[in-house]
Amino acid sequence: MPNSEDTSDACSKGHEEPKDRGALADEAKSPTGKGDTIMPGLCKPGIPCSSPPRLVSMTEVLETAQDVSNMAIAHEIVINSNFQIQKMESPQNSLERKVKEIVHKAFWDSLQAQLDEKPPQYTQAIKLLQEVKESLLSLLLPGHTRLRTQINEVLDMELLEQQAKHDALDIQRLAGFVVGMMANLCAPVRDTEIKKLKGLTETVSLFREIFRVLDLMKVDMANFTMKALKPHLQQQSIQYERNKFQAFLDKQPNGLEHTTAWLKAAIEKTVNSVSPSRGNCPAAASPIVVLNQGYMNLLKWSQDTNMYPETLLMDRSRLQELQQRVDQLILVASILLVTSNMVGAAICGLPGFVDKLKQVTCALMDGLNCKLEDGLLAVSDQIHRELVKSLPVYGYSPLTNEQGVILKGQICSISQRDNVIRNLIGERIYSYLKGFLNSSSPQNGLHALPGGLAPIQAELKEIGGTFSHILHHNRMVFGPFYSSILAKLLFADGDAGMDSR
Repeated sequence: MPNSEDTSDACSKGHEEPKDRGALADEAKSPTGKGDTIMPGLCKPGIPCSSPPRLVSMTEVLETAQDVSNMAIAHEIVINSNFQIQKMESPQNSLERKVKEIVHKAFWDSLQAQLDEKPPQYTQAIKLLQEVKESLLSLLLPGHTRLRTQINEVLDMELLEQQAKHDALDIQRLAGFVVGMMANLCAPVRDTEIKKLKGLTETVSLFREIFRVLDLMKVDMANFTMKALKPHLQQQSIQYERNKFQAFLDKQPNGLEHTTAWLKAAIEKTVNSVSPSRGNCPAAASPIVVLNQGYMNLLKWSQDTNMYPETLLMDRSRLQELQQRVDQLILVASILLVTSNMVGAAICGLPGFVDKLKQVTCALMDGLNCKLEDGLLAVSDQIHRELVKSLPVYGYSPLTNEQGVILKGQICSISQRDNVIRNLIGERIYSYLKGFLNSSSPQNGLHALPGGLAPIQAELKEIGGTFSHILHHNRMVFGPFYSSILAKLLFADGDAGMDSR
């Protein structure tokens, strides 16, 4: 555990150290999880983790904001598999966009006016070609030696200036060379854009479009480079995020207040759920078990509270989205189980009927803006209609009026928090998802799919994989900080790991 030499006295007061006490710290010591680099903890467990408020200068505020921004960008690149840089566009009809359009129009009108003079003036055209040359060179990879030589030879600015002085500058030839070079360098997705460029003959319009497509190609190159470097970024991001967060804590010593409260609640939940080790003395909680319980608590987090753990703020929107999807799946699986219990084996004999019910239920429950009771009533009506229509078609006895009333009533009763089926399905889903955290391989969670969850197995697998991916990275980055907090909460006091009551 980080700072173990500093904490040995505090952690040995009347307690035998649990075997896995250092497991969390060992896992978080290095990006590889092999413990080859010891990272500093937040603070000594025997020292309070909060400090009196102090005045913070504006410079420190700006530096902290920049560090947090950089950390968030690095985190997004690693966690978001679909992360891409997008070309910034001002909102339609915005003042910024209108001003930009006016300035650009004035520039291109000026270029047209220069080219229309007798003889033509090439001052702006030369500047444009210089910018085009720089853009093309920026798109080259280190191995593009031949292309770099061609660009420098054809777009030799001294030679072009001499040609312009003698009215011998062939703009169309140069534009054709530029478009051809862009065709060699662009991603396949830009082939259509390049084809359009080759069809343009008017000089100003051609250059305007060349610059537009070059901007897109720069974005493509940035995304390509980022994708190529992503494995390296993943290795470095753990250390980078950890260092940036430590720098933040150096300026905000009480910056883990909500994280500490979150872990404390996880300890209480864990201690209350484990069997006593002997007599009436609750068993000491394992740091790994506590942290996993804290992670699971995030799937039941109140959306209205602002007391979200500081170490998870960058993933809050992702975790809240997963929480909403889990809540929806609990309702879907509960509805399907109620329907299956009512119809019996017949539901298995209806080809694709379970999937159809799932789609109908998800569609009606997705983005539910009305009360849950009203939504479930709509779902029950739709399911009843589907059963009435489908059962006779496949040779099964139709639902009686009494069965229809009972089915609708049972589906509507799922809205109640103490509904037995809803709570049972919820416990099974949470247990299944917890398996993704307890196992080094997310696939292991699939071997013990609880009953009643087969219709939503694919969705649960996707959620579990995303959930474990986010939180594995979080554990690797913030493990030393969690270790310090848990060491203080679990082992520093005489009643470590025990219910103070």
